[in-house]
Amino acid sequence: MTTRVIIVDDQAMVRAGFAALLAAQSDIDVVGEAPDGAQGVELSRRTRPDVVLMDVRMPEMDGLEAARRLLAPPPGVTHQPRVLMLTTFDVDDYVYEALRAGASGFLLKDAPPADLIAAVRIVASGDALLAPSVTRRLIADFARQRPATRGKPALRLKALTQRETEVLTLVARGRSNTEIAATLVLAEQTVKTHVSRVLTKLDLRDRAQAVVFAYESGLVAPGE
Repeated sequence: MTTRVIIVDDQAMVRAGFAALLAAQSDIDVVGEAPDGAQGVELSRRTRPDVVLMDVRMPEMDGLEAARRLLAPPPGVTHQPRVLMLTTFDVDDYVYEALRAGASGFLLKDAPPADLIAAVRIVASGDALLAPSVTRRLIADFARQRPATRGKPALRLKALTQRETEVLTLVARGRSNTEIAATLVLAEQTVKTHVSRVLTKLDLRDRAQAVVFAYESGLVAPGE
């Protein structure tokens, strides 16, 4: 199955480089490019890609606002692509807010080519790009700046079983399903089932939102 991708970045050289790299992959089809968020949203509505590579800082409309519009579309618009944020900086408030809005992760622009290709495939598969330690640091840094919300997010935790709470805690600490399975002495498929139930019960899109939720609800504290 071919993954359809669009690239939204205000630098033409970046767009061209990423497009050439991804188009060379047999399972990835670059179906369009846009120089700013507004045109990126319009292009996404028209081409219906699986994944949008979205730069954070752009003129006219930045990547955060564009991600919000794509991930919370107006009535009548049913298409919601996966959004992978691109940034020059490893700690960026815009990226944290994009994760809260439902973006599936982020990637540094100077990451190796193989990482970009892998990131597109990971996000297209429905998973979140949370493996790099820089992502965990970014979320922890901004969670530290924002006191845990003790209201509705914390109350929503009561919907989880003890095991599901344990799994969410480990997800928030950046553990993979394999690592969680080893820690809790469970089969990896069982962990996947628990993660799926957590996302469903908490009405979260993917692991990225689960990590943010865990910090904001106070389940996990920065630095743990």
